[in-house]
Amino acid sequence: MQSSDVQAASEGKSETGDGRLSSVTAAIRLLKVFSEQEPEIGISNLAKRMGLAKSTVHRLATTLVAEGLLEQNEENGRYRLGIQLFTLGALVRRRFDVSRQAVPFLHVLREHTGETVHLAVLDDTNIVYLFNLESDQAIRMRSYIGVRKPAFCTAEGHVLLAFRTPDVVARVLKAGLVARTPNTNTDTQVFLKTLEKVRRENYSIDDEESEIGMRGIAAPVRDVSGNVVAAVGVGGPSQRLSKKALRACVPHLLNAAEGISSTLGYRPPM
Repeated sequence: MQSSDVQAASEGKSETGDGRLSSVTAAIRLLKVFSEQEPEIGISNLAKRMGLAKSTVHRLATTLVAEGLLEQNEENGRYRLGIQLFTLGALVRRRFDVSRQAVPFLHVLREHTGETVHLAVLDDTNIVYLFNLESDQAIRMRSYIGVRKPAFCTAEGHVLLAFRTPDVVARVLKAGLVARTPNTNTDTQVFLKTLEKVRRENYSIDDEESEIGMRGIAAPVRDVSGNVVAAVGVGGPSQRLSKKALRACVPHLLNAAEGISSTLGYRPPM
C-alpha cells in the first residue's frame, strides 16, 4: 500500500468494497453512537466505541459540527447531536404527518368516487405513493405504498411539478420524457403548458399517459406555508372512468385536498 493510501485510510477517506466512501460511513457511524441514554459523548469515548484513532474521530466531529449535524458543549467539551438533524428529521416526519392527516379524507373520497384513491409525494423526478385505498370494484387501479412512477406522465406528478421551482422541472426534462404508452406526452412545450394549466385549474388529469386503460385525476395538498407537499389522486379503468366521470370527481377531489391542507394548517389567501 502506498503512503498516500495509508494516509487516506487513516483519515477515513478510502472507499469500501461496495463503493461507499468510508469517510461517509464513519460519519454516519459516529452519529449513531449517540442515544437517549448518552446524549453527550467525548472524543476519547467516541474513538473507543468506533475503533478509530482519536485524531480521525476529531476530524470527523469537526466536520459534522461545521455542517450543524453535531454541537460541542463548551462547558465539558463533549459532543451532542446538532439542530440540523432535527430539521432533516422534520422533513421526513412531515411526510408521515401528511399521510396520517389524509386518511379520513381519503376514505370519504373513495366513498364518493367508488375508485381507488391515493396520496403521493415527489422524490426527485418520480412520485412515490405514501398511502392508498383500493376501490371495491372488481376491475380497479392498483397502487401500492412505496411504488415509484415517473412524475412527468402522472396526474400526481403534474400537480407536484406544477408548483415546484424551475430547477426541479428542468431536472425532469433532463431525465427525458420517455413514452410509456401511446398517449404519453413527450413534447417539452406541451408538458410545460400542462403545468401552466394545472396552476390555473388546481388539478390535473392523466388520460392513459402512465398506463394503458387507466385514467386518473389529482389535486395539490398544501402545508401551513402554502407549499405543495403532496398530491391526492383518484384512478380507475378508462372504460368506467370516462372523461365526463373524471370531471364529476373534481369537486370531491378538491374537497379532499382542501380538507387535508386545512388539517396541515393551510389557510387560503383571502
